[in-house]
Amino acid sequence: MNAMPHKIDDTRELHEDSLGESVLRHLIYSVGKDKAHADARDWNVALSLAVRDRMVEGWIDTTRRIYKNKQKRVYYLSMEFMIGRMLEDNLTNLGLLSEAKTFLKSQNLDVTTVINAEQDAALGNGGLGRLAACFMDSMATTGVAGMGYGIRYQHGIFRQAVEDGWQVEEPEDWLFAGNSWEFRRPEVVYEIGFGGHVTHDEDGKATWHPSESVQAVAFDMPIAGWEGDHVNTLRLWSARQSGMMNLDTFNDGDFMAAARQQVLAETISKVLYPGDHTPQGRELRLKQEVFFTSASLHDLLRRFFANYDNLDTLGDHVAVQLNDTHPAIAVPELIRILMDDHGYDFDHALKITRETLHYTNHTLLPEALEKWPRDLFEQILPRHLQIINMIDGAFYREAIEKGLDHHIIAGIQAIHPHQQDWVRMGNLAFIGSRKVNGVSALHTELMKQTVFHDLHTMYPDKIINQTNGVTPRRWLLECNPGLSDLVTEQIGDGWIDDLEQLKEIEPLATDADFQQRYMAVKAANKQRLADMVKTRTGVILNSDAIFDVQIKRIHEYKRQHMNILETIALYNAIKANPDGDWQPRVKIFAGKAAPSYFFAKLIIKLINDVAKVVNNDPDIGDKLKVVFLPNYNVSMAEILIPGADLSEQISTAGFEASGTGNMKFALNGALTIGTLDGANVEMLEHVDAENIFIFGMNADEVAERQHRRARPSEIIKTSPALQQVMTQIGDGTFSDGDTDRYRDFLSNVTEHDYFQVVPDFQSYWDMQRHLDALYGQSEKWAEKTILNTARMGWFSSDRTIRSYADQIWRAPHKTSGP
Repeated sequence: MNAMPHKIDDTRELHEDSLGESVLRHLIYSVGKDKAHADARDWNVALSLAVRDRMVEGWIDTTRRIYKNKQKRVYYLSMEFMIGRMLEDNLTNLGLLSEAKTFLKSQNLDVTTVINAEQDAALGNGGLGRLAACFMDSMATTGVAGMGYGIRYQHGIFRQAVEDGWQVEEPEDWLFAGNSWEFRRPEVVYEIGFGGHVTHDEDGKATWHPSESVQAVAFDMPIAGWEGDHVNTLRLWSARQSGMMNLDTFNDGDFMAAARQQVLAETISKVLYPGDHTPQGRELRLKQEVFFTSASLHDLLRRFFANYDNLDTLGDHVAVQLNDTHPAIAVPELIRILMDDHGYDFDHALKITRETLHYTNHTLLPEALEKWPRDLFEQILPRHLQIINMIDGAFYREAIEKGLDHHIIAGIQAIHPHQQDWVRMGNLAFIGSRKVNGVSALHTELMKQTVFHDLHTMYPDKIINQTNGVTPRRWLLECNPGLSDLVTEQIGDGWIDDLEQLKEIEPLATDADFQQRYMAVKAANKQRLADMVKTRTGVILNSDAIFDVQIKRIHEYKRQHMNILETIALYNAIKANPDGDWQPRVKIFAGKAAPSYFFAKLIIKLINDVAKVVNNDPDIGDKLKVVFLPNYNVSMAEILIPGADLSEQISTAGFEASGTGNMKFALNGALTIGTLDGANVEMLEHVDAENIFIFGMNADEVAERQHRRARPSEIIKTSPALQQVMTQIGDGTFSDGDTDRYRDFLSNVTEHDYFQVVPDFQSYWDMQRHLDALYGQSEKWAEKTILNTARMGWFSSDRTIRSYADQIWRAPHKTSGP
């Protein structure tokens, strides 16, 4: 599967030397080390640069081809790109992995150590960013002329540590040793303004006079698709001061004042999601969104003008995808550029904008649909606020023509005309986009029924579903080589870019020999996971136990607290009958809580407190272990997912937009315990009800219970198990006798319970015990895991991207298969 070398021109190839020779050359001339003194990081950098050299050839070829063919370009704007380590990914996609391994072994180097010397890029936190990374891979694989735009965060969100069971946030230093994959583009710089005032000339033409500005500087990373014949670009923006430091002030001894503007400017690209619980944090976060969105729009227009000279046709040649509301400022910003810089009238500018922009919604939680205080918005973006008022005026006239009532229109404008405290970015993105998509069938239908009901009434053809997917290259081929080799041995390697070919292994689900080999791979992956857990936490796991894994951002709706409550109940049951025939189980949690989200951090503390009691109880032994793994990232997921037996997808029905972890787990042969939420609904359709384990209320039942504000205490009274758990949490059993630590937790669950933990608890418990029994039937368990792998082909991000390209972007792409 080695990729053919790419040619820059018709007369010469740039790389006549072998990959190994190129690595040795970079070790000397780029790293500045000889073999005798090079450490694993040095070898990693040298190998990365050698691979990057080969990527650049395809990159330049791709760029030239796109310009020559005037291929429609797709621009993906996202606050996050959770790309993980890139070396193995690029070696795999370029067909160089085998050659690299052979060379490293010839140098007496451990391949895993060298590859793992690369740090994960701190450019994302959760599903939003990982989806963006999968989409970048699939756009390149399917030949879409795609380009990602984001922020080059110096520190990412944070490095998570655990001290005395509590989450502690530390700065992430992923750029300290450099990024081997990026190219700085010092010639690509855009001035981004904030604040100031707006003037109008005698003809009414507006001019914005910002009071401050920063510069957006471009850094590019090539993103190669499968087999490397198409290489797209991820362009990240770094902030720097406009103008030079005030040398007079510095020489006068006021060093801090001289550096103040530089510090303030560079703060914009320091941290992903600065805390917005303070006015300063909210201002910084808004500026971040404006910063990368404005720079990206200016950049794509510059590229547009290389081929075209009339912005009337922008939507025919450019599609912009807004990944959630973070880049929703693109709506007024593009209109501003069209009006103020290119002389378009408002109506024409709005029309072009609506033909160019598209918006992906990722949440049904009203509080997660961004909104900004109007006074802050006016302070930072006075011209944009004027344009939003113009958008609302045009929208009002349009809505009246369509027969909507005044009070309904007010509720769905970007700024409510009678409650002008907030600028509502979800509404703005919807009004200003050509298409709005959900990310699973259930999520899309709920969008129509709930948060965007009235907007959907006005634009019944605007909302469209695009169910998420994951890239099979990283999430099977690379992270699970044992399983990918087994599959390839049976059906060939066509599945790598046509995942639906996995259905060809379905007849082997009941084959005893294949079951044995499949489960041997799972056993090896479990041991690798157990080794990681021991290294990172000191906890020794029984690899014969069910490895029950929940890895997600910590949030009440994802219900990690229901999982730990069930864990306590299981502990109590084992404690009451330690000689019973218990199926050993390992509960593994990982994920970060937002720094200001106290309840989520309290859940982490409870998990760790329970782990301390359970793991040290001699009556329990290996029957139950509880582990919280700090600093969850892509590289950790690449070990956790192949090693899992059970995948926890237990969000409150109606709240998870899609999920992609559920897809990765099932693809790697973990059975799903979950609610009818997000993409679980479609997974149920594909893997069949016998092979996925659904419990609890559906979305309608959850909504009904929330509407009538049913009290959880009534259910707790009927459940001795829950009563015992709540008593123990309150009496200090898991908190060293501290009866106050979990007072807020108990109040949340027993009095309010908005996310319906208590009503779903018994159903969850019962399904877990059913799974205990099933695990004891090894042949039946193996059959179900194999069927999960075989039937997950539809959940490839390649399929998702082709669907976006056909139904939203109207962009050319390669068809599936060879």
